[in-house]
Amino acid sequence: MPSSEIIGWFADIGLSDRPTVGGKGGSLGELKRASIPVPPGFVVRTSAFEHFLNALEKEEPIRPKVEALEANELEKIAALSEQVRARFESTPLPDDVNSEILAAYAELCGVDSHPPLAVRSSATTEDAADASFAGLQDTYLWIIGAHETLARVRSCWASLYSVPSIAYRRKHAMPESGVAMAVVVQGMVNAHKAGVMFTRSPLTGDRSVITIEAAWGLGSAVVSGEVTPDRFVIAKITGEISVREISDKHVQHLPAPAGGVREVETPDDLRKVACLSDAEISALKDIARKVEQHYKRPQDIEWAIDRAGEILLLQSRPETVWSSKDHAPVAKPADDPLQHVMKIFGGRR
Repeated sequence: MPSSEIIGWFADIGLSDRPTVGGKGGSLGELKRASIPVPPGFVVRTSAFEHFLNALEKEEPIRPKVEALEANELEKIAALSEQVRARFESTPLPDDVNSEILAAYAELCGVDSHPPLAVRSSATTEDAADASFAGLQDTYLWIIGAHETLARVRSCWASLYSVPSIAYRRKHAMPESGVAMAVVVQGMVNAHKAGVMFTRSPLTGDRSVITIEAAWGLGSAVVSGEVTPDRFVIAKITGEISVREISDKHVQHLPAPAGGVREVETPDDLRKVACLSDAEISALKDIARKVEQHYKRPQDIEWAIDRAGEILLLQSRPETVWSSKDHAPVAKPADDPLQHVMKIFGGRR
């Protein structure tokens, strides 16, 4: 099926489509256009969200109630959040939205096949170059079946009205009319190892290095901070690995048999062993450089290596911490390469 006002396939979208596919959706389409491997999928555009929200607001307003709140009124925000999210979760999708998502699901998965999917929020206000809105909406991993996929689309929409998300928007006085949610639906990577990488040092801002963080299993264990990952620092030009910090990766996230993700203990023979080979580190470095060159700015990238050894990118967004400081002199290469190791991470979806 071709892309439409409701569905956008990755091959047909890019960053310029952020107003209708959100930051995450636009980035995945942009990566695919740049011939960088990503899991196949589509985006449920913001028009579907707006159609659904308009139907809800005919019964009772939502956006005006959000705009009437102050950022410090947490009890009122929590009460409204609970009410709105319950309405999103319990209200059936409009018929046209429902049928288009089901048709796209069938094309992505096959009529009689139900491979696991990732259903991921893609807000129009996230992943912009001048703001970090990541982590305030929900992502659902290892979703199986069309019915569950439809339900999780509504859950992603509902997460736009989580307490942190509402409070963030009120703090920054964002008009609700400019806020919408797209949803990414894509094949789930059965990751043998996964993690994140930064095309400038997350601690010093040095643009001559790439920092990679990696652990066994699905990347959700790394981005949630539930496991301390291995860390490597690599020179962009020479490929020299100046830091190898191997951690005790005591747990890993793996797919649960009935869908979703489970946390399991890492086998003893893997806990304190480097989860990336030098060849994999080099391949990740080359991909990170290609992504940065395509976007023409430093990137914060999520990646996974599947059981067959293929590297797939799950997300790339602008690095915001050091980019916001670029009015000051960029840091010189650090004498101690351990300074490039990032100790704090999380808040990513």
